[in-house]
Amino acid sequence: MTTELLLAAAKGFLFVLATMLPILNPAATAPIFLSMTDGASAATRTLLARRIARNMFWLMTGSMLIGSYVLDFFGISLPIVRIGGGLLLASVAWRLLGATPSTPDSRAALAEAYTPDHAHRQAFYPLTFPISCGPASISVAITVGVSLHDVRMVLSLARMGGALLALALIGVLLYLAFRYGEHFLRLIGEAGTAVFLRLTAFILLCLGVQIVWDGVSELLLEVMSVPTHLVAA
Repeated sequence: MTTELLLAAAKGFLFVLATMLPILNPAATAPIFLSMTDGASAATRTLLARRIARNMFWLMTGSMLIGSYVLDFFGISLPIVRIGGGLLLASVAWRLLGATPSTPDSRAALAEAYTPDHAHRQAFYPLTFPISCGPASISVAITVGVSLHDVRMVLSLARMGGALLALALIGVLLYLAFRYGEHFLRLIGEAGTAVFLRLTAFILLCLGVQIVWDGVSELLLEVMSVPTHLVAA
């Protein structure tokens, strides 16, 4: 049983890490953060990086943990959520695959109106939302949280535990990318950034297709089981 729980936690960890990291993408967000905090001291940037990472963790955790209950309240079935979330993942991945390094991010428009004087007040908005994690990442987090559920409560808890560890790791990566963004970008260069985005986008596309397939399979099984229930009735 212990081995099964460890495997469930490991699967939850890897699944969330592979799914959420390309969406949140600290390496791609770091240049926007640096631009929006231009002129701020190193201490201010360090404080902001820590606050943004913490805000991201709690925002994504809340989406994963209570998102499914919100869906139950509105009567949305899990297969439909998987299909919708998978299509969203695939759509984001397709845009990332087709993007060019010179294409401006839509979130960069917020950078023009940002000044260092507003740094502390705007640690959550807009630096955390929607710069670091926007509506797309929140929707994906809800979908991922639903996918981690299992009929056995113990396995669900193990998967969620692994998912929270993955979010904590992403939070650390986000902090490091923002705190040492200048050194990071100088290290990998423009070519390395482009390669990184393409690889993560391809992984994201594959995960989106897999989630859609899981949802379609469940819907097909439900449709095929309808005659059996009618006969039994």
